[in-house]
Amino acid sequence: MTLPPARFDYAPINNRPIIKWPDNARLAFWVAPNMEFFEYLPENRPTQPDIPHYSRMDYGNRVGFWRMLDVLNKNHVRACCCLNLEILDHFPEIKDAMVASDWDYMAHGLYNSRPIYDHTEDEERAYWQDFISHLREMTGKRLKGRLGGGAGYTVRTDDLMAEAGCLYHTSWIIDDQPWPINVRGGQKFIYVPYTGQTNDAGMLAWNREADYFQQMIKDQFDTLYREGGENPRVMCLALHPHNIGRPNAAKHLDEALRYILGHEGVWNTTADDIAEYYMANCYSEVSAWIADHRLTNRSTGDQLSGQSY
Repeated sequence: MTLPPARFDYAPINNRPIIKWPDNARLAFWVAPNMEFFEYLPENRPTQPDIPHYSRMDYGNRVGFWRMLDVLNKNHVRACCCLNLEILDHFPEIKDAMVASDWDYMAHGLYNSRPIYDHTEDEERAYWQDFISHLREMTGKRLKGRLGGGAGYTVRTDDLMAEAGCLYHTSWIIDDQPWPINVRGGQKFIYVPYTGQTNDAGMLAWNREADYFQQMIKDQFDTLYREGGENPRVMCLALHPHNIGRPNAAKHLDEALRYILGHEGVWNTTADDIAEYYMANCYSEVSAWIADHRLTNRSTGDQLSGQSY
């Protein structure tokens, strides 16, 4: 069954095709640092500086990023960051460090303070072309995916991403596995699991400290790892340098990564690589199953509608 907004079909996690990850891994694990820049005078309120928000983000770029990067590199984690594009121009040292660590990048807006909600179709199409070309120029990488967040959305975002050659959108947060997304041009396009749970933004929202977050990460992993023995799963760990890069927090990230990567059957990967692998090895089977499942449900519905009570 397809429900509004008709972007994807519904299927219970316990009744769908079995997917396979490389080396028969139970779990694809990826880390998503949110590399963000919040303007001192945002365009939508040019006379109202937001010093607390600006400063929090700037701490992440001055200090927290480097502490977080040390932990990721120590654990041989190659991240796929949610990128405010202007980070590359404002902070060349950060850009060079990400390139040196061979990170992947997904779109997360130009700044975290400039959403695209009011873009026309032509404006948004130009936005995607600019993002793709500037990212390639600065990093050598091809843009494949996106997390919306502060960048916002339009009703055409998935369609225009697919049209521009992108592969995935993580914002939907609908599932623990990748899943096909319907786009108007018919291109192959999917959801790759992101997370609002194992996301260090919650440390501020819930007024919790990093030791609590570490235990959440382990608990989330334990469940997905166990379930992945039947049908492999994806686990995302979402980070923000101004949160996880605080002096009292980074050691808990290190302990959580060592715990996860100490297990057999964990594919330490990126969202880009998950999307590429799924497209090549799982998409066709899952899409065929969805089409058949849709016909079966329609047929069942037709039979029920013809019954009299």
